[in-house]
Amino acid sequence: MQVEARELLDANPLVSKESSSSDTVEIPLIGSVACGLPIYAEENIEAKISISKTLVKNASDYFLLRAAGDSMNKKGITSGDLLLIKQQQVANHGDLVVALIDDDATVKEFIDNGDTIVLKPHSTNSKHQPIILTTDFRIQGIVEKVIKL
Repeated sequence: MQVEARELLDANPLVSKESSSSDTVEIPLIGSVACGLPIYAEENIEAKISISKTLVKNASDYFLLRAAGDSMNKKGITSGDLLLIKQQQVANHGDLVVALIDDDATVKEFIDNGDTIVLKPHSTNSKHQPIILTTDFRIQGIVEKVIKL
């Protein structure tokens, strides 16, 4: 069964489909991001979704991704959730980040250990292990809000 993103969002009070309202701004939904093993990141806008202005400061600084996988379920992120991401290339210790490793994007907790960075999963599934990096990755943004559908 295929379900359109708009159908899933209609019932969510945080997400408005009325773009004519001055209380909302349109934020692009650009695809899915792994909450598990990294998956190929394609920035193809699937939809423009109206989000309350109370959730975003400057609309051009934000994008949405759909969560896939279970590596962050202890942090309340499950498959199908929408993640409101603030675009930025730096993160603080403990931030939930969208990290790009080669051409693969993943959501994990950012742990800065000085000479190494750990992208830490928070999962009930023990197959998900930390990813230990130095400088061979890029921060694409910080998870600002998880929107349950």
